Amino acid sequence: MNLNDRLKLFLVSSGFFSLFAVFSYLVKKEWLKSFDFDTTVRLQDKIPRHFDMPFSYLSLLGSLEVTGAVLLLLFFILLIYKRKFFFGLIFMPVALFFELLGKLYLPHPSPPMFMLRYDLGVSFPSFYVHTPFSYPSGHMLRTLFIACVLAFLFNKYLKNKYVKYSLIFSLFIITCVMFVSRIYLGEHWFSDVAGGVLIGLSGALMAVAVF
Repeated sequence: MNLNDRLKLFLVSSGFFSLFAVFSYLVKKEWLKSFDFDTTVRLQDKIPRHFDMPFSYLSLLGSLEVTGAVLLLLFFILLIYKRKFFFGLIFMPVALFFELLGKLYLPHPSPPMFMLRYDLGVSFPSFYVHTPFSYPSGHMLRTLFIACVLAFLFNKYLKNKYVKYSLIFSLFIITCVMFVSRIYLGEHWFSDVAGGVLIGLSGALMAVAVF
């Protein structure tokens, strides 16, 4: 990747961060409040209840514990084989810092309990950590960040095109289903998940630029 490509990625990343800032302002002003509620109601009306369990397992997959383990594994792999690359992963905690700011200081309550459809008796310790507000979605942020980093590494190092594009397409599908599942399960509003996409993309593109 040459210097011009890196600069383009930095600019695109900065653009997504700017969009995140603007979008956060709209969320704070409650411009999306009706759309958030209507989207959750429509998804829960249209999607059959037997999706509760598979979507709940997906919630476990996007948890802080699982995504943290994946990132730690990635860190050590990159540290061993591509020493310069692992510095890019620092943008994950940077993105998580902005997530924490939103959940502590941006007044945006999570969906009410009657909308919650999480259907597993199993949970991780992070599930019991509650912040005052729900914006943006950490599940979406972490999933998208990891998916983008893995897609970059697959595209760069896998020689077999069928395997490469199959894996990248699978990452895309997982990310899309994660987006829908967070809203359907009543864990987050649409605006929470969209905010997670924006800050996750910003951090991931910055990491790829460093790679």
